[in-house]
Amino acid sequence: MPCHGVSTRWGHPRFCWKQALERTSGAPGLGLPWMVLSLALVLVLLHPMVLWVPARAHPLPAQDHPTRFHGIVPRLRDAFGWRNLTCPVCKGLFTAINFGLKKEPNVARVGSVAIKLCKMLNIAPPTVCQSAVQLFENDMVEVWTRSVLSPSEACGLLLGSTCGRWDIFSSWNISLPAVPKPPPKPPSPPAPGAPVSRVLFLTDLHWDHDYLEGTDPNCADPLCCRRGSGLPPTSQPGAGYWGEYSKCDLPLRTLESLLSGLGPAGPFDMVYWTGDIPAHDVWQQSRQDQLRALTTITDLVRKFLGPVPVYPAVGNHESTPVNGFPPPFIEGNQSSRWLYEAMAKAWEPWLPAEALNTLRIGGFYALSPRPGLRLISLNMNFCSRENFWLLINSTDPAGQLQWLVGELQAAEDRGDKVHIIGHIPPGHCLKSWSWNYYRIVARYENTLAGQFFGHTHVDEFEVFYDEETLSRPLAVAFLAPSATTYISLNPGYRVYLIDGNYTGSSHVVLDHETYILNLTQANAPGAKPQWQLLYKARETYGLPNALPAAWHNLVYRMRDDMRLFQTFWFLYHKGHPPSEPCGAPCRLATLCAQLSARADSPALCRHLVPNGSLPGGQILWPRPLFC
Repeated sequence: MPCHGVSTRWGHPRFCWKQALERTSGAPGLGLPWMVLSLALVLVLLHPMVLWVPARAHPLPAQDHPTRFHGIVPRLRDAFGWRNLTCPVCKGLFTAINFGLKKEPNVARVGSVAIKLCKMLNIAPPTVCQSAVQLFENDMVEVWTRSVLSPSEACGLLLGSTCGRWDIFSSWNISLPAVPKPPPKPPSPPAPGAPVSRVLFLTDLHWDHDYLEGTDPNCADPLCCRRGSGLPPTSQPGAGYWGEYSKCDLPLRTLESLLSGLGPAGPFDMVYWTGDIPAHDVWQQSRQDQLRALTTITDLVRKFLGPVPVYPAVGNHESTPVNGFPPPFIEGNQSSRWLYEAMAKAWEPWLPAEALNTLRIGGFYALSPRPGLRLISLNMNFCSRENFWLLINSTDPAGQLQWLVGELQAAEDRGDKVHIIGHIPPGHCLKSWSWNYYRIVARYENTLAGQFFGHTHVDEFEVFYDEETLSRPLAVAFLAPSATTYISLNPGYRVYLIDGNYTGSSHVVLDHETYILNLTQANAPGAKPQWQLLYKARETYGLPNALPAAWHNLVYRMRDDMRLFQTFWFLYHKGHPPSEPCGAPCRLATLCAQLSARADSPALCRHLVPNGSLPGGQILWPRPLFC
């Protein structure tokens, strides 16, 4: 068959995909199934969240999974000559794919083709291509054959609704109790002299077992400053002793320094710890590696914090492959039981039996750390755009949101307040999950006293509004900066000042403080690491309090006050902003992100600029950086 020219995003004009892949697969007549799956696997690895692309300094627009798939379908039709594909042939083809892939050798066959594609497209260094594909291939083939490549799903996508139904990530709703919502009642300020609790917040520690001083911080791999990174050019310095401003994670000694130097920021009443313990070497991680990171860092936290209670949440890097968190209906070796059981064992000294039970099932739990306060730790991987297991079924995975509603209703009935902790912020989730969570927050605004997340590695927040007008601020989620330097940041941690432990406490956030280690100073010859207070939120931003309206108003003040925004931009990056300036589109997208606790909802930013668009017609919609 002659090859028709097809231009591709990878810069290979007139590249004959069909013939090249058939040569690669070694199956001229039956190669199409392997092409489809191999290309799918490579597309997954192309996603910047998974592996290769460093987090950007500036927020960028995003596309959700269905949009990305619909965008590539026309190109796939042209490339593979599918224009004349009929519905019966399509369904027969994908039935054959599913049948064939039940044979183990074919998984390796798909992986082999994907490795060659990864190398051919120069997606990553060859060794990374090989390790990554071999790590992901079994789970990805399992997921795709049970979802996207099922005959109804695949043919509905390729040929339209007359041939099947493409409903990956379709809309869904949880049920709220019939109990009427109480009238909104903002918390009263605490009386002068009322107790104030200090809560240490740790997130995104990312310990790199293989960090090595002096190695190349700008290597070709997705993660550098480590054994295997090689030496830098003679004109460039190598990785610093305590960390490096590059795509590098932290040595254990820096985390020990952080935990041993907490004294000036304390004492602490409790600790919220929202995950991401292992490093970003996600192309070569084993379960043994992940469990070593879990136990090593848990032991370190317990060593330095002693009797202070610690309440963890599950991050997206705890599993391997990264982001891979199958819902509980996935059983056997591909389930997450190996991870949740290890967490329950490691965290048993901190959590009661009731919490350990749900942790073992779904990685989430609830407990009462003090009278009048309920703490809920969510497994935000069940909302994640990057959790490929949700392609099978993304409807309230593990029933977690319905369980959350039950917890909040019970707290409301008791008159308790609630803190929620989690890793991935709700504004970064799949649309249906995010919108349902937003609805829950609005219903229980009087009960929810605080929401605390991490994941983005930078210092930001997300404001929630009433659903009727999207104008009344009713809650705020705080997104704390990371301990790790990844990418080009100072190490840091957060302390929340919260209305304290007394009868009638609101348990709301009163203020917060951020601490950093200045790497330039720490890595200087003869220097010792000095963790220092970077800023106090209310003092720096001139906030009357730390309630939702104050953060809403701050966004609009920053829109009109460039100097105030530059202060925010500096602190957003933990005192080490990128050299590239943040111009008008960057600034407005960054501010929009602070208003966007609900995913894929541009109306939340409609007041930032006229008509919600920028000069040249660019749509204002944020995509905060992920790590």
